[in-house]
Amino acid sequence: MNNGDFREGLRQGFPVIVAASPFGALFGALAVDNGFSIADAVFMSATVYAGASQMVGIELFGNNVQPWLIVLSIFAVNFRHVLYSASIARHIRHYTPLQKFFAFFLLIDPQYAESERRAERGLPVTFSWYLGFALIIYFLWLVTTAIGAVFGQMVGDPQAIGLDVLLPIYFLGLVLGFRKRDRFLPVVATSAVASVAAIHFVGSPWHVSIGALAGVVLAACFPSERAETEGEPVEQGN
Repeated sequence: MNNGDFREGLRQGFPVIVAASPFGALFGALAVDNGFSIADAVFMSATVYAGASQMVGIELFGNNVQPWLIVLSIFAVNFRHVLYSASIARHIRHYTPLQKFFAFFLLIDPQYAESERRAERGLPVTFSWYLGFALIIYFLWLVTTAIGAVFGQMVGDPQAIGLDVLLPIYFLGLVLGFRKRDRFLPVVATSAVASVAAIHFVGSPWHVSIGALAGVVLAACFPSERAETEGEPVEQGN
């Protein structure tokens, strides 16, 4: 364990959980409002550990939906994590099997985004850094869930004060973090159009997976940067 990398991960992860803390508190409040106990809400945050999927799950629990449909819906929302895993796998090949287990369990949106940015800067995605970044977010997510579950009833209707827009703004910020990548606009535009169409014709939460797959398919149709480089003519010297 590299203590320097671990502390660096802690420092970089702290602002993330400060920004995400309203989501944890909001989930805790909504969970209790839908019949969960405080312990149930914290347990779901500890095991599912995916804010958007947890929100979908408690709404379906509150509507007495069949358990298999709840699991399937959460999988649909969380399908993007399969894509995240495939993307960062090349950066963590040196992890042991046990380290990979924890790495993939703790893989959430900001963890993926920061790992990719770190690799793009030529810095190694060490397990010490990864764990430091992940653990501070994970444990404070549990704390904010508990706080929301205990004090959430004081907030009242979250939509009345605009808390329901926090999650879309959060995801928009993550997406814009990759705006300098090649083909960013066509891929994002395709995902957005497919997602909007899917929510009208298929319904929620499937629009999340359908939008993601549409963007992946378009990105896969583009030639790779390596192929483009190999196809460029080489200038001959005199």
